Amino acid sequence: QASGQIYISPDSLTGLKGFRTILILENATEDAREYSWHRGTNGTADNFIVSYKPPSHSWQTGPMYSGRENVTKMGDLTIRRSELNDTGNYTMRVDTGNGTQTATGWLEVQDVEGKPDIWANASSLVEDMDSVAAICYTNATNVKWYVDYVQVSSNDRMTISPDLKTLVIHRVSRYDRTLHCAIESIPEILQRSEIISLTVNYGPDSVWLSTSPDIFKGVLSAKIGSQVMMECSATSKPSPRYQWIHNGSLLSFSEASVTLPSLTLEQTGRYRCVVGNPVTQL
Repeated sequence: QASGQIYISPDSLTGLKGFRTILILENATEDAREYSWHRGTNGTADNFIVSYKPPSHSWQTGPMYSGRENVTKMGDLTIRRSELNDTGNYTMRVDTGNGTQTATGWLEVQDVEGKPDIWANASSLVEDMDSVAAICYTNATNVKWYVDYVQVSSNDRMTISPDLKTLVIHRVSRYDRTLHCAIESIPEILQRSEIISLTVNYGPDSVWLSTSPDIFKGVLSAKIGSQVMMECSATSKPSPRYQWIHNGSLLSFSEASVTLPSLTLEQTGRYRCVVGNPVTQL
């Protein structure tokens, strides 16, 4: 562009449907009397959209105004919630006081592909035993996969198909809590699918026993008539089931803790806590 000649920045002449578009005016004089925008290749009253007059800080709208346009104090045209039919030529007129300058540019408003759909063949699984396959339904070719909101790629535990639209987790982990896919049909704008929540059952593991009095070298020493408490706990999903065995005999209660308020001679002996998970069958 010639020095001093106004023009519409080429980088601003691409918009996205549903997003704000800003047509940026370049080389405009700082003491302009009026910035006016028109729809088409000329600046006539019939295709007038909106204008801004710096001296009076006032705006005026014309017959092509849709209610979504505005002119900034720098002379730029903003279009809120851009539509596909906003595509076309736009002409800017600047009244400098000593004359008028014009510039025309073609705005292209592009459609953003809708967010992808997602499907998975299972949602309730057992850790290290079950697999899950998910499909991302989209026409886009640059699909990204996320497990527990972290982007993933093929590895020894999961495989993404060559077309990127299928993810298989061969051995699910308790940390595989969610799945979703995303596409980037427009650079730097991700369209994400719905979130699929996974229930991964695991355990029981990390089983431990706490007692009062404390155990010393595997032996709980207590006096006859004293209170004894034993509590069993484990990491498990769903919550584990507990069984207690006393001297080889299964006791009738299934709580995590056993309290003997007044220890008798018959209650002494070997106690064992058995923890089970009804889903994992462990």
